[in-house]
Amino acid sequence: MFFFSTSLRFLCRNITSCIHFVYGRIHAKMATASSSPRTVEEIFKDFNARRSALFRALTSEVDQFYIFCDPEKENLSLYGHPNEMWEVAAPPEEVPPELPEPALGINFARDGMHRKDWLSLVAVHSDCWLLSVAFYFGARLSHNERKHLFSLINDLPTLYDVVTGRKATKDKPNVDSRSKSKNSTKRSITGKSRNNTKLLEPNYEEDEDSEHNTLCGSCGDNYNADEFWIGCDICEQWYHGKCVKITPAKAETIKQYKCPSCSFKKGKQ
Repeated sequence: MFFFSTSLRFLCRNITSCIHFVYGRIHAKMATASSSPRTVEEIFKDFNARRSALFRALTSEVDQFYIFCDPEKENLSLYGHPNEMWEVAAPPEEVPPELPEPALGINFARDGMHRKDWLSLVAVHSDCWLLSVAFYFGARLSHNERKHLFSLINDLPTLYDVVTGRKATKDKPNVDSRSKSKNSTKRSITGKSRNNTKLLEPNYEEDEDSEHNTLCGSCGDNYNADEFWIGCDICEQWYHGKCVKITPAKAETIKQYKCPSCSFKKGKQ
């Protein structure tokens, strides 16, 4: 009876995986056919969607991904599609391909490595592929637009960071004392120093370059002096108040602000 129950669960899991695979292939083809991002915002949205798909494949849905990467099958690659669906499939036969192709033959190395090492290797190749697709679309952008696109992408942790648990570190820029005060002094909406939540308020003095380089960790938009901002006390990422649903009044009552990402990580531990 126990053997029957175990076999039934395994069968149901495989059926679910197959349904997920077929559904992903159908909708992936539709999404690929209709996806042709042109602007920085559209390309970054496409990047984020593909990244989200690969993120799931390598984390929450890693068991299905592992099953699909059967070493007995032909050369397989991991695809992330703009509809946030992932797919393990053989490369297209068309030459040259419509888009840059991900690493080929990831399934052959599956059983020859420790599982974590193999997933780390797939993650590295997936990060490379995501960048290649983004800059394939961004080839016609101007110099400043490409720079802005890379800045948006670079603010996100890589898949390798996620899979290995490595915490992404940011370089400390060489800025003047006024810029440093934003990072070292936590201020209220009135501009008075406080010992709790960091707020980036409209009347706070910043040099022009520092303001331009401050991006919202949620939507990726640049700093705007006319909008209310709040900084995470854990990762030091800044956010529009509206993006994280924090008002200036609510912020005044928060002793230590944790952004949604840090709160999610804390909940998983």
